[in-house]
Amino acid sequence: MEQLTHAQDFWGDNQRAQSILKEISEHRKWLDKVEKFSRDLSDMEELLALTEGEDSADAKEIEQSLTQMSADMEKLEMATLLSGPDDARNAILTIHPGAGGTESQDWAEMLFRMYNRWAEVKGYKVTLLDYLAGEEAGLKSATLEITGEYAFGYLKTESGVHRLVRISPFDANSRRHTSFVSVFVYPEVEDSIPIEIKDDDIRIDTYRSSGAGGQHVNKTSSAVRITHFPTGIVVQCQNERSQIKNREVAFRILRSRLYQLQVEEQRKKRDAIEKSKKKIEWGSQIRSYVFHPYNLVKDHRTEVETSNVQAVMDGNIDKFIEAYLADPELNER
Repeated sequence: MEQLTHAQDFWGDNQRAQSILKEISEHRKWLDKVEKFSRDLSDMEELLALTEGEDSADAKEIEQSLTQMSADMEKLEMATLLSGPDDARNAILTIHPGAGGTESQDWAEMLFRMYNRWAEVKGYKVTLLDYLAGEEAGLKSATLEITGEYAFGYLKTESGVHRLVRISPFDANSRRHTSFVSVFVYPEVEDSIPIEIKDDDIRIDTYRSSGAGGQHVNKTSSAVRITHFPTGIVVQCQNERSQIKNREVAFRILRSRLYQLQVEEQRKKRDAIEKSKKKIEWGSQIRSYVFHPYNLVKDHRTEVETSNVQAVMDGNIDKFIEAYLADPELNER
């Protein structure tokens, strides 16, 4: 009878029950991975004992399996650094160019491609929530939803100002230009997390959607912009053809951003997000990408650098992410 009462209490609050079940599921994933490694290693030891001293196909297969297992264990070890309360969540990533017109807007487009490529390699799903094309090239703003295990945990390391130095393809005199783009990443929050949004605190505007290159996605005013007066946060969505769908997505983005502010307040860093949004200019960058007069990408927080600029722009940014996560002082921020 007592067990029945406890079960009724558990399922009486469905949201709390689902939250606990999800937490149990996350722990189960870790245990399953560790148990699989243990079983695989045990199997390998037995096979190695049978093939010892033999130059057989089995021995070569075991060697390949051990190499793969080592790589998988390194990934698991890196995942252990993602212990924050929101690290396992999906991510909402926004990109905004700094001053500089076409030059910085083109740089924003390059970063947009870089994060899409990174997510593709990781096997994450990317949904374009909002995209405002530049007048001549590039983009004025973009918002991506990146769905997958620990998407926020990895991408939170990318928040900040990214600086580009190159010979501008838009300068007739082929002069060197420096451009800045800000990237901000928020955890996507679930409906079960209490975030109060009062009707009097927001304004909802609708406008006509337009896609990359300026073509119209819809001839009706289906795009939605929400302004949250207490915080000054403005979010928008024009990806969906339906105004109702765009409204739902815009509210989801707003909830995520408000949740992030709430988290910062709980850590006694009131208004930390707004303060962290340094002016998008010289001296405030977290990473520099130099295309001229030499090739170099350098992270100014960890001092990690590489001369393989093309690989980085193709989405190979794990070395920067991992170095940040491995630094206990940085990872506490």
